Amino acid sequence: MMQSKRTTDADVTLVEAADGGPRLYRFTGEWRNVAAPEAARRLDDIARGEKAAGEINLDDVTAMDTAGAWLIRRFMEKIGGEQAGVRLAGDARRYIELVEAMPPTLPEPAEEKPKPPSLADRIFAPIGKVMAATWSDTVAALFILGSAVRGAQMKLGRHSGLSPAAIVNQIDKMGVQAVPIITLMSFLIGAIIAQQGAFQLRYFGAELFVVDLVGILQLREIGVLLTAIMIAGRSGSAITAEIGSMKMREEIDALKVMGLSPIGVLVFPRLVALTIALPLLTIIANFAALTGAAIVAWSYSGITFATFLARLQEAVDFSSVLAGMIKAPFMALIIGVVAAVEGMKVGGSAESLGSHVTQSVVKAIFVVIMVDGLFAMFYAAIDF
Repeated sequence: MMQSKRTTDADVTLVEAADGGPRLYRFTGEWRNVAAPEAARRLDDIARGEKAAGEINLDDVTAMDTAGAWLIRRFMEKIGGEQAGVRLAGDARRYIELVEAMPPTLPEPAEEKPKPPSLADRIFAPIGKVMAATWSDTVAALFILGSAVRGAQMKLGRHSGLSPAAIVNQIDKMGVQAVPIITLMSFLIGAIIAQQGAFQLRYFGAELFVVDLVGILQLREIGVLLTAIMIAGRSGSAITAEIGSMKMREEIDALKVMGLSPIGVLVFPRLVALTIALPLLTIIANFAALTGAAIVAWSYSGITFATFLARLQEAVDFSSVLAGMIKAPFMALIIGVVAAVEGMKVGGSAESLGSHVTQSVVKAIFVVIMVDGLFAMFYAAIDF
């Protein structure tokens, strides 16, 4: 019973001035943490609607801790604070100093309800964000490309940024190990194109022209394009994951501390390896696709291998082969640069790594297809 009396001992009394002067708030009892809940409710009831000058007297307070001082400070702010003429009075200096030491606790201003975006904002804001992100990625790609060439130093030596061993290792990973899947994919694509082409040309009695269809389409467009798409999904994602995981483990920062260029050490060997591997893989893909087309033409349409080769020599000239091979180095650089840019943007979480790997593949494939279309328009313009 005695403990219950002590927890409710904290109280405050409002004394109205007879001559219209400032009000007097007389605090009594023990203002401690144990009495804080009930004391807070009592102060809130008194402060409701009170916005006038007044004096707070603490002479009758018998004990106070920081919780009680904070409640009194909050009460002062609620009834207007110093701006309204509320001040501490009395002889209890130690309690007055404790209350004054508490930080002001003015309530946060009510946030205005945001206005719904207009129709123009809903239409043009996403477009603006995409354009800004595209410009940022373009600047980052140019920085990656320039830094890769500059950081490599283009010399062979012990302290060189160009490592032949690293380039050979990357050629093995991106080129040699990709041969089986590229060969299988191209073989099937060539076989499918030959079968569908022969099926349609059969109605016109022109099944032999399926050789022209497969040869020109594969050598000029499909061979390099599908190979680049496969490499973007296979090697581009690997580059982003490798650089991104190094970024997460702060190995990129360690290279900078050692005085090495991370882009020259990490990105340049991969760019060189891609530039070498992709044209070679394109050649393998073309041979595999033509082999698949020849087998299907022989089994489905009765076109012998000798006839297939003879017709292929008539339909395809050197410009068809060159038109496809010219694209390969450009597509290789695009895949490597896009993958490196996304790898450098990885944050400190696994979710960020997965997101940027996905973006790397999607962006690389999109840019590769766009560049292929630009090459097609350029070749048509110059009649190549």
